[in-house]
Amino acid sequence: MRIGIDISQIVYQTGVSRYTAELVENLLKIDQKNQYVLYAGSLRQRQILKAFVAKLPRKVKLVLSPFSPKIADLIFNRCNLPINRLIGNVNVFHASNWMIPKIECPIVTTIHDLTFLKFPEEHLPYYIAAHKRHLFRAKKAQVVITVSQATKRDLINEGFATDKIQVIYEAAGSIFKPVKSAPIKVKYQLTKPYILSVGTREPRKNIKRLIQAYTKLFHPGVEYSNTPGCELAIVGKFGWGEKTQVLPGIKLLGFVPDEDLAGLYSGAQAFVYPSLYEGFGLPVVEALSCGCPVVTSNVSSLPEIGGEAAIYVDPLSVAAITSGIKTALESTSKLRRLGLEQAKKFSWEKTARETLKIYEKVYADRY
Repeated sequence: MRIGIDISQIVYQTGVSRYTAELVENLLKIDQKNQYVLYAGSLRQRQILKAFVAKLPRKVKLVLSPFSPKIADLIFNRCNLPINRLIGNVNVFHASNWMIPKIECPIVTTIHDLTFLKFPEEHLPYYIAAHKRHLFRAKKAQVVITVSQATKRDLINEGFATDKIQVIYEAAGSIFKPVKSAPIKVKYQLTKPYILSVGTREPRKNIKRLIQAYTKLFHPGVEYSNTPGCELAIVGKFGWGEKTQVLPGIKLLGFVPDEDLAGLYSGAQAFVYPSLYEGFGLPVVEALSCGCPVVTSNVSSLPEIGGEAAIYVDPLSVAAITSGIKTALESTSKLRRLGLEQAKKFSWEKTARETLKIYEKVYADRY
């Protein structure tokens, strides 16, 4: 079987890019039988793509095109250019979350979330339009993979056939495990106990209410002082919206590489992720994998990921977030133990094996 996969998304620092990279790497570890053709479109990031392929476990064919996401949307989603003109004939094609090209073979695609429909104010108009086109075209795919039951329900509400959707969870990378945190604390000048938050700073991540909850707990005169002087460390680049208010005790760490992020999770008193909506929520499973107590929202996919190992809160209530943090700080030993057990349910190898089964099924059904 000759399998084509669109890996264009790996050049971005997002959950989708991590999913794409981990899926391909693990497929090539477990599958020595099939051939893989990796397609990638990029104007300026060709070296990132070549470096990624060079480090893969075995040889694959890489097809690079100069098509940026906007151009790819135009020529593949709207003009129906057959992609086999670029990649040759394949038996199965795994399309990205951005475009579904015309091709004479079964198509599999992954839809991570529907933020562009639920939070349109957080996206540029062309981005929303492109993803709506992808969503429309995805209904013709043989299989649509989603990363949570919550996203599956969202797709069913958009008219997708239930039997076409397969849920395959994501996972934390192997680097995310309990590690010594002292060197990382020194590097990022964290001299006191700290609460951690990770994610692009945008309104959906709900950082404003998190800061309000932190202020209620740890600023002078508050009722709760079990961890006096606790800091709030916020990891993630700025996306858009209101700038994060830097109050005393709050540290904006910006982008942090994974090798440092594992140390930050391991050393935190709690990880707080009060997001308003997530298709999966990779930071939650990363924190669990590092033995970090988790406080997260009781909405969308997050209860699926945290299971019985997290404290759940109403993300629209500052009082609920405040109470959740307090509960987590009073139950750290129990939550660390439960979190490590919950994290074992997720692995990228499992993701790859379940995805390969889908390729094999659609191939068998067609040929």
